[in-house]
Order: sequence, then C-alpha cells, then structure tokens
Amino acid sequence: YKSGSEVASFCIGSFFLAQTGLLNGKPATTHWSFANDFRMMFPEIKVLDDRIMTEEAGIYTSGGAYSYLNLILYLIEKHVGREVAIIIAKSFMIDIDKKSQSPFIMFKGQKAHDDNAIKKAQDFIEANYQDKITVDQLATMFALSRRNFERRFKKATANTILEYIHRVKIEAAKQSLESSRENVNEVMHNVGYSDPKAFRVTFKKITGLSPIEYRNKYSKNIRV
Repeated sequence: YKSGSEVASFCIGSFFLAQTGLLNGKPATTHWSFANDFRMMFPEIKVLDDRIMTEEAGIYTSGGAYSYLNLILYLIEKHVGREVAIIIAKSFMIDIDKKSQSPFIMFKGQKAHDDNAIKKAQDFIEANYQDKITVDQLATMFALSRRNFERRFKKATANTILEYIHRVKIEAAKQSLESSRENVNEVMHNVGYSDPKAFRVTFKKITGLSPIEYRNKYSKNIRV
C-alpha cells in the first residue's frame, strides 16, 4: 500500500485489514452480523454497516458474503469502464447498482457487553415494543439519571435508546411482513406505530425498502 497499491477486504476480512491500522480514521463495512463486534474492537474506524462497500484513499471494504461481487464490479467500472462492468454484471446476473446491505440485516440486539442495567433495559424494550416507551421511563425504572442512562446505553449498544426502540419495532414488523397475512396497516399498529407516514419513513431508513417492497421481496403471502 505504501508503494502505491490499492487494498481491498471482503466480508469479515475487514477485521484483518483493520488490524494493520490502515483503516484508522476511514470508513469501513463488514458482514452486518459482525458490525457491532467490529465497532467495539476498532473504535477509531467509522463503521458503515449498511453499506455494500466503502472506498477511501485506495482502501476498499465490502459487506457480508456476496457483497464482494459488487466491490469487484465497482473496481472494474473504475479501472476499465462502465460498459465493461455492465456486460459482466449481466453475464453473472449481479445487481450492479446495489448500494446497501440493509434489507438483509437481522437485528438481534447488541448484548455483547457487561452493563447489566442496560441489558435489562434492552430486555424490557424487546418485551414491550408494542407500547409507548420513553427514555425517562426507562431511566427511572433502572434508577439512573437520563444523561447517564443515555451515555451508558449508547456505549454498550452503539445505538441511542430511541434508535434501539425503533430497530426492535421494525425487526418485529419485518418478521410479520415475511410470515403473516396481516396488511401493512395491521403490522404497523401491532408493532406500536400509529402514524403510517412515520412508520414508512422509519422502515425505509432501517431496511432500505418500503414495507410493501419488503413484503414483495421476502413473503409468498402478499396481501397489501
């Protein structure tokens, strides 16, 4: 790299690349299921776990599993041209403009930490996501000041409390859209949203797809 070569990592190969120090201060991605581990091990790296790939200063990383195909296409387009990249994408049936791995992420909750109060708060959120949960309510429940609770929650989970609540709700909505025959409005109400626009905006922000697009992609029981 110091002699002018470019460097790329595929999937969890980003962990090895990070160990070299070359990613310090740069954006990086990895397999979504290991993103929080990566974030905790390498706090000096800006983890973009929703990205298919990242690039900065001749260093590339790609997301989970077959995301490396999109990185390869990107490099072909960069060094050879768009026309050749399109031919290869069509030949191998690869979506050339895929930018995000968000639709594939399964949120399991980041619990690889030792803060028991925060783990209990996470458990409470996951058991009561249908209800309206406030930050003040949680802080009082666990006898913490709001500021201290927010700081500890962010440190332990890499999410703000509200981000975590929304991610739990949307994960439940995803599962319903995949397996149930409930329509989108029914799913929305069942996971604790009352505003259809807010639900759609939050769902797309987290998954990269609208609720209807997600159902069409992952469910055989399509009923809007």
